[in-house]
Amino acid sequence: MEEPHILISQSVAILVDGNNIERSLESEHRSQNIMINFDVLIPRLLSGRGLNRLIYFREGKNISSKLAERLHAKYHGSVRPCHKSADIPLSINATQLASKVDAIIILSGDSDYVELVRHLKSEGVRVEICAVESTTAEVLREEADYFHPVVKEDCFSLNQGQVKKKTRR
Repeated sequence: MEEPHILISQSVAILVDGNNIERSLESEHRSQNIMINFDVLIPRLLSGRGLNRLIYFREGKNISSKLAERLHAKYHGSVRPCHKSADIPLSINATQLASKVDAIIILSGDSDYVELVRHLKSEGVRVEICAVESTTAEVLREEADYFHPVVKEDCFSLNQGQVKKKTRR
């Protein structure tokens, strides 16, 4: 018997703490040339749900215009420079979006977001965390409704495309 088709009509906002994800990838892969491949990760995170917003928060001046253009062209996303850390701007935006979306996916493993996750859930928003498993605070994973690990297939190397599996010596 064929499975019935179920229409999932959730609206999702994806908020990225760029510095946290970049540091986590550097730590995991011992390289500064590893980046998230949004063309692989976003469809996996959405899993048939609708994308409402994609915002990449990044501290510092050296924000890739190529990344900003790509996120805008493919996902109507934006890159927001932050004066210091992304924690406060990301939290403010998440709180503002809470009444407009069904789910918020935060790309960060930072335990600073635990209170934000609790608040968003109290507002009736589904909160998912997507981060590098080895650098994600356990308390953040426990508070979230769902955890998506960033796996090697979600990344690419600025030098050679898809990330190769780590080899042990």
